[in-house]
Amino acid sequence: MVDAKRFLDEISSLLDTLYETQKDALEATAQAMKECIEKDGVIHVFGSGHSVGLGIDIKNRNGAIVPVHIMEMSDFVTKGGVSVEEFMDKNDIFERKPNVADKLYGLYNIQPQDIFFVISNSGINGIVIDIADLAKKNGHKVVIITSMKHTLAEEPRHPSGKKLYEFGDIVIDNCGPHGDALLETDGIAKVCSVSSICNNCIAQALSARTAELLLEDGYELPYLNGENGHDTALIRKYEGRA
Repeated sequence: MVDAKRFLDEISSLLDTLYETQKDALEATAQAMKECIEKDGVIHVFGSGHSVGLGIDIKNRNGAIVPVHIMEMSDFVTKGGVSVEEFMDKNDIFERKPNVADKLYGLYNIQPQDIFFVISNSGINGIVIDIADLAKKNGHKVVIITSMKHTLAEEPRHPSGKKLYEFGDIVIDNCGPHGDALLETDGIAKVCSVSSICNNCIAQALSARTAELLLEDGYELPYLNGENGHDTALIRKYEGRA
């Protein structure tokens, strides 16, 4: 039977599995975030489709980390000179194109101490792989968030024959099922996609642990707290970067 209680039970179990199996990767990522922030670096977050939600969940809200920059697909059009027609072409899906990452990367003020989060549930499309590859080639630490069940079940689309997780210094498995939907039904269909929930829990767990590490070092938290003076000063500090 498909109902709300079953979903809540299964997502709770999945999140427990995520924490228990990924805690080492989460710890390594939080340490990288702490080091980046203490060097006045920025955490660049890139994900196509729903994956961008991980960055949105820890930015521009009370309790959010200020030095987080979301690399927006829409920036290809608003800043990068790509036409709306090309960007929206359903016969040549933009996020699956290889060799366009340089254009997006070049739109931002990226510094050597910055790190990158690259998120894709399938981990097979051109642009996410190219962004991860480009960041690594430029000397940045790259954190990949993906569904290993999903990506290992798919054929690669990238000309290299590789998948996204192969470009990560750290790989966090969101532990979601192949296809993303969690609940079986009596028919063919499955329902209730979970990657956004898993990714947002990863984001907030990382936010919490990073704050703990910064406080242990006596570093003032660059997190929004709702106080205008404090928040305005932080936003100005990272203006043009995050």
